[in-house]
Amino acid sequence: MTLAETIYHYSLHLPEKAAREALDFIEFLEQRYGTVRIAPKSPSDTDAFLAAVAGTLGDDFPDDITDDDLGIDTPREELD
Repeated sequence: MTLAETIYHYSLHLPEKAAREALDFIEFLEQRYGTVRIAPKSPSDTDAFLAAVAGTLGDDFPDDITDDDLGIDTPREELD
């Protein structure tokens, strides 16, 4: 068990007021030692999206598509 997990385990058994005091002290230590919180990435982040869809294409999906394989765009009609 890591130290952070041990602290969490003990915090579960504290009354609400004591848990709040412990959190306040941890935040004080964070400021004192200049640590930086790393905000968790939201599921809408590009990296999270790419990780979610990675490997979802079938094995038969061609990986050698070039511009020659693409059709020519049809010009759009003018709008009046």
